Amino acid sequence: MVNLYSDTQTRPTPGMREAIAAAEVGDEQRRDDPTVRALEDRVAALLGHEAAVFLPSGTMCNEIAIRLHIRPGGDEILLGRETHPLRFEGGAPSALSGAVMTVVDGEAGMFTPEALDAAIREHPAGDRYAPRPRLVCVEQPTNMGGGRIWPLEQVEAVVDVARSHGLRTHLDGARLMNAVVASGVDAASWAGRFDSAWVDFTKGLGAPVGACLAGSAELISEAWRWKQMLGGAMRQAGIIAAGGLYALDHHVDRLADDHARARRLADGLGGLPGVDLDPATVETNILVFAVPDAPAFCDALARADVLVIPLDARRVRAVTHLDVDDAGIERALEAAAAALGAGEGARA
Repeated sequence: MVNLYSDTQTRPTPGMREAIAAAEVGDEQRRDDPTVRALEDRVAALLGHEAAVFLPSGTMCNEIAIRLHIRPGGDEILLGRETHPLRFEGGAPSALSGAVMTVVDGEAGMFTPEALDAAIREHPAGDRYAPRPRLVCVEQPTNMGGGRIWPLEQVEAVVDVARSHGLRTHLDGARLMNAVVASGVDAASWAGRFDSAWVDFTKGLGAPVGACLAGSAELISEAWRWKQMLGGAMRQAGIIAAGGLYALDHHVDRLADDHARARRLADGLGGLPGVDLDPATVETNILVFAVPDAPAFCDALARADVLVIPLDARRVRAVTHLDVDDAGIERALEAAAAALGAGEGARA
């Protein structure tokens, strides 16, 4: 099986399994787990913040951060159209924080500072009829936008606009290390300017569980309270935190391999009839492309033991990761060519 469904499909490597088995552990809730504490310290420094908290999932990172920034009673989050809190967290920002979610459109999920400024000005301070703008969320790199990397100067400008209006800022860094490797810009330069930021260990980094939310010491102290309330506090969690530490030590630089394979896949798909994809837009490990009938295309690939996901009637997403090698990419291209009725020459 060539599993391009998502980089969440990665499995722990033998070295990571050894690190997990050998992890020193303690009661995480009492702050007695040395492996968890080492991971939190590592991530706080990595992201340019004072402190971090280890959480079971990236969704919990987003939801705790949103709850910390949002005041119940009609506060508004401004975010991209296909970002994770809006599309894939079960409406939790509304259910848990009472937040209104307002879309700011932009190319491939990356809105401009001008678009953000205009959206904020639609709800001026003191307007009792409108929700109160409170938080701006940025997803770096984009997911449904095709793994695109926000330019650093655009991120800086967006944060500046948010702050000029007195708004908080949050970085969804589920695949932040992909952006770091692809751009050459260190993680703190991306994440340190936000009020809160997080990084996931279960996607391209290949760990089985966990993510870390970072921010000021005061913010993370309050995040611990919400971690407890939401059932995210654990006990001997060092056995999973060890996977995150191993990933940071061994699986960051190799993300470049995933990016190279994604580009090879994009080059091959871009030459097939009926595929709408500009390979030049593939910057990390995610491809989003269009075909005439996405569900039928994905079904045909599944029968050839290649898994990709239809996003809607025409769009398809494919994601490379450490469990897909060069041979897997070639098999995927063969299956795609067969599904679209293309000959071997179309993949050259």
